[in-house]
Amino acid sequence: MRVAAHPERIAYGRMFDTVMAGLRRGDSFLANLTARTEVECQCGLDTIFRYAKAPYKLLLPNEFICFSPEPFVRISGVRISTYPMKGTADASLPDAESLLMENYKEMCEHYTIVDLMRNDLNSVSRDVRVERFRYLERIATSRGEIFQTSSEVTGVLPEGKEYDFGDIILPMLPAGSITGAPKEATVSLIGCAEDSPRGWYTGVFGYFDGEEMESAVMIRCIQRGDDRRLYFHSGGGITVNSNCEEEYEELIAKVYLTR
Repeated sequence: MRVAAHPERIAYGRMFDTVMAGLRRGDSFLANLTARTEVECQCGLDTIFRYAKAPYKLLLPNEFICFSPEPFVRISGVRISTYPMKGTADASLPDAESLLMENYKEMCEHYTIVDLMRNDLNSVSRDVRVERFRYLERIATSRGEIFQTSSEVTGVLPEGKEYDFGDIILPMLPAGSITGAPKEATVSLIGCAEDSPRGWYTGVFGYFDGEEMESAVMIRCIQRGDDRRLYFHSGGGITVNSNCEEEYEELIAKVYLTR
């Protein structure tokens, strides 16, 4: 895969300014701003699907591929868990772990999403608690390794409801990690800001093996646009502490294939 055309910095700046204006008005505390990068693939999407290393993969032949590192909801018996992922750093940087874990903006962003996902779980379960907070994961990519931070939030489903997947998941959509908080107002703000459709990107997908249900957030996606060109979609969380140039560079850094 090679990049044919990154999003224009000026165009991204306009989207960023729209989101920042909403944040300063108090419409949102955190908004996930995304854009698409035009890419060219020397091989088919099915080949990328076979060789991409990711815990969650999905392929719609010649149209769409997702190789996601982010779980959405896991259900095992009456236990439900979600794993919001927020915070990224280049693992090759000196003291990369400390830089990420001690970054004030990234910390605030993560707190906000964990609180949002706690509220989402509270709408469908009881005894909601944060089992693990802001743990590091190392991910290998075609551009080198990166660190990402995640948390684990769990709850207990009502007896007899553990297989009612639609009733459980639909109230939690869209996923908090790719929208923001408060969710409804932030989705509206994102709709005003973003200049290209997300398509399947940032949806969810999953499977049920007869005993456990596992789902994932559709990040790290390549999909074919209406113009039949291929686009890699990426983004990041914006807060009032965000810097436009740094957020643009993070968006670009997330255009990669896993390996």
